[in-house]
Amino acid sequence: MKVHLQTYGCQMNKLDTALIISALEEAGFGFTNSVKEADVVLINTCSVREHAEQRVLSHLGHLKHIKESRPDLVVGVIGCMAQRLGDKLFKHEAVNLVCGPAEIPLIKQLITDALREKNKHLAVTGKIRQKASEEQSQQLEEFESAYGIEEQSIPAQAFVRVMRGCNNFCSYCVVPYVRGPEVSRPPNAIIEQIKKLADRGVKQVTLLGQTVNSYKYKQGEKTWSLAYLLEAAGNIDGIEWLRFVTSYPFDEFFDEIMQVMAGSPKVCNYLHMPAQSGSDNILQAMNRSYTALWYLELLDRARAIVPDITIAGDFIVGFPGETDEDFQATVDLSKKARYKNAFIFKYSPRPGTTADKIFKDNVPAEIKQRRNIELLAVQEKISGQLSRDFLGKRVKVLVEGLSKKPRLNAPVAGDAPQLIGRTSGDWIVVFNGPESLAGKFTEVKIKRVSPLTLFGELI
Repeated sequence: MKVHLQTYGCQMNKLDTALIISALEEAGFGFTNSVKEADVVLINTCSVREHAEQRVLSHLGHLKHIKESRPDLVVGVIGCMAQRLGDKLFKHEAVNLVCGPAEIPLIKQLITDALREKNKHLAVTGKIRQKASEEQSQQLEEFESAYGIEEQSIPAQAFVRVMRGCNNFCSYCVVPYVRGPEVSRPPNAIIEQIKKLADRGVKQVTLLGQTVNSYKYKQGEKTWSLAYLLEAAGNIDGIEWLRFVTSYPFDEFFDEIMQVMAGSPKVCNYLHMPAQSGSDNILQAMNRSYTALWYLELLDRARAIVPDITIAGDFIVGFPGETDEDFQATVDLSKKARYKNAFIFKYSPRPGTTADKIFKDNVPAEIKQRRNIELLAVQEKISGQLSRDFLGKRVKVLVEGLSKKPRLNAPVAGDAPQLIGRTSGDWIVVFNGPESLAGKFTEVKIKRVSPLTLFGELI
């Protein structure tokens, strides 16, 4: 049986996809990039923005037509949208199974049953904000440990989840309602998983959590924080780089994490910490627990401890009630923060969130678009200034493989295709070299830059 699997959304969803692929391959399933060749189509979904959900619904409409001529095709919707919509998706004509994020250890059985019995199967968590039962927690832990593998599309790299869920309840965000409460995984399980990955040749591990810096696990007299976890992972032979995403701006353990970053050659000098807005009024409406000034002071602390740190951020423009003054405050924060890059999104209301219940989406679409373009232009200028600092310098990169246009420089580079890699500060580096470098470290001298990319020559 062949499976076609399509993934939308964040790195957490991509990790779930990798786990599912590993589990299904062990069960004897094959994979195909073509829906026409597939016996099973799985869609791993995201609910953070409306656009992501609309793409899934459009895809399901296409699959409905395919099933008219292929009624035996099994279609499954998994992930955050599955948890959020549950019964509504279950009633869709194209859908055979619906599986929430907390139920993915059941995926093999759900698919097998759907293929054999030709009926529908629903597996979502009824009361998502309640603490999971010991049985469910154990199932998730065993599934994570058994099927955590290297990233298939990027050699020598892997993602390891250190915690699930979120307790922050930002007013615009659906994550707490689809991923459940914060639960930190046992540190021993995480370290053992990383050791197995190192034994398989993985060189870089990225620790994942919705708010990864809130990781906390009490073990006897010791309370493990992300700082302790990074130290322990840094002692594992074979692992050369460690990253972590995504961080929420708060005090607890922050300086300790930065000190480990400063003191360990393995912890990459990179921090992704979204601000979301530069206006205190909007931050309060978003239920973000800080002011713009405090956030900038936190960045100053990070740079004081790790002078060469690279910082990235996120912004939402057009939040309900955002005035021109509020937006200008966001522009001002962006200029002061001096991010390497920032992910900028237009606000879209998410059903069930506090913002959707109490605020009217009153910023017109054209104003959201204009602010989005303006903030992107501000960030592009900052990124361009920062990238120019690399001109003429040598950088160490972990090579990911061929670039999207590997033959772009063929007249100059000859047989050496164009490769792509990243620095420890997450700068994208493009250069020509042998494809055999994929998954290895190398040095590149930077000859040319753009705001988001460094172009160089292999040393």
